[in-house]
Amino acid sequence: MRALVRSASDPTKVAKLEGLGVQVVRGDMKERQSLDAACRGISAVLSTASSFVSRQEGDSIRSVDLEGQVSLIEAAEAAGVHHFVFVSFPPIEIEFPLQSAKRAVERRLKDGEMTYTVLQPTFFMEAWLSSSLGFDAAGATVRLYGTGENKISWISYRDVARFVAASVDNPAARNAVIKLGGPEALSPREVVRIFEAIAGRRFDIKCVPEDSLRTQQQTATDAFQQSSAALVLYYARVRSSTCKRRCASFPDAWFRSESTQGPALD
Repeated sequence: MRALVRSASDPTKVAKLEGLGVQVVRGDMKERQSLDAACRGISAVLSTASSFVSRQEGDSIRSVDLEGQVSLIEAAEAAGVHHFVFVSFPPIEIEFPLQSAKRAVERRLKDGEMTYTVLQPTFFMEAWLSSSLGFDAAGATVRLYGTGENKISWISYRDVARFVAASVDNPAARNAVIKLGGPEALSPREVVRIFEAIAGRRFDIKCVPEDSLRTQQQTATDAFQQSSAALVLYYARVRSSTCKRRCASFPDAWFRSESTQGPALD
């Protein structure tokens, strides 16, 4: 197993990979030569890279999420890679740069030479239920977007990682676009009540009206701001249900899930 990391990657995380027996190669999504070296002699590529996760100098949605991903696909094809697994997200009715990049990469994969798997997880609970987005469980304060009454199918990034790995050898994942969600759709307010019950105290809740979110999205001036605002607006009004039709096709990922009942698929 091989992992592509950057020179600026957290040394502790890199050391953990090496401790697991992973061969670490250094490179960058913006440097085609490093991608060629990373893809040489392997059979499958699993790509989760995004400029939204850890932005470095020169990173942008265009350079990483679009051009970088396409460059990785081309490097994989040139190296004779058989299977490419790409982590994306479900289509959203709002147009914004990150979504345009994801959809373009998906099209490039479908038109390409390799077997592909596109995984489209819903909302990562580790991100959306974090203090960086206003959900401060430790401080008992929560910022809700919109009314907070809309049902959301939360999922853990650990569950998504299991599905990424399980997709490599699973026939059900070949040339497939698979939506991933959690076992139960809960509104943000319902989630708050769960946290309140565990903490044994009431949380201070403040709401950001949907109109304000829409204004932020419409007045955003760069690709990151436009994409962030659009995702928050979508989060405020989406209504997602759980989907379990393909779970039997992924028994390893399903039964080893972080959540009690496992993630769901569509």
